[in-house]
Amino acid sequence: MSLITDAFNEGPALIPYITAGDPDEESTEKYVSALVKGGAKIIELGLPFSEPIADGPVIQEAIERSLKAGMNPKKFFELVSRIDQKIPLVVMTYYNIVYQYGDTPLESFVVKSAKCGIDGMIIPDLPVEEAEELLDICNRHGIDLIFIIAPTTPDERVEKIMEKISGFVYVQARLGITGIRTDVNQATHESLNRLKKYNIPKAVGFGVSNGDQAREIVRGGADGIIAGSVFVNIISNANSKNNSINDNEIMQLLEDKARELSKGIES
Repeated sequence: MSLITDAFNEGPALIPYITAGDPDEESTEKYVSALVKGGAKIIELGLPFSEPIADGPVIQEAIERSLKAGMNPKKFFELVSRIDQKIPLVVMTYYNIVYQYGDTPLESFVVKSAKCGIDGMIIPDLPVEEAEELLDICNRHGIDLIFIIAPTTPDERVEKIMEKISGFVYVQARLGITGIRTDVNQATHESLNRLKKYNIPKAVGFGVSNGDQAREIVRGGADGIIAGSVFVNIISNANSKNNSINDNEIMQLLEDKARELSKGIES
């Protein structure tokens, strides 16, 4: 059993996403600490890519800020190595970065990830039908390869994903791109019902932003929630030119939001 799967054993898991290097590396370390203090059981760190097809405007802007600040795979791995937290870390990035890193396609990225403390990978633009090589390498190095299931994913494709997946399944709450929402889409409940028969943790993402949503999703059968834009938006607003908020205040805002969501999934 993986460290990621273990994280679900004590109840529903909060999985926050932030973009590594937004607005800088030092801040990312502090923000991760605040999220863990607020109840995060797994952290999803975005390794920025110039064409983030699955991400909405809030996260796209964070990716742009991170890239402008100089974030790249080398710096990302150095940053991950410095993060001193006792919870699993998942990298969310795109296949082009994974394939082009190092001397040996795929193998170099996975080996470096394992060495630096990455426990799982989410590659939104890698279909399960083309993931065999990366999956084999991840399995050999103890890294979970996590796939996304959308409301429109056909049943036969769900079967293929569930045969290959490890760690948890990322249940896309609604069609479209990431972003802050205040409701729970009916598609979320339908997806969770469809996945009931599979014995693997199910974490719902895309639009989760408040404790009430978190509570409804977990009561609907989810084992955890993934929240990204709501945290990235806090970071963005706090670091805007019109704001004079300091790092400690940003960390408190992140911790408070994480605690709100944690309490939602525990009630």
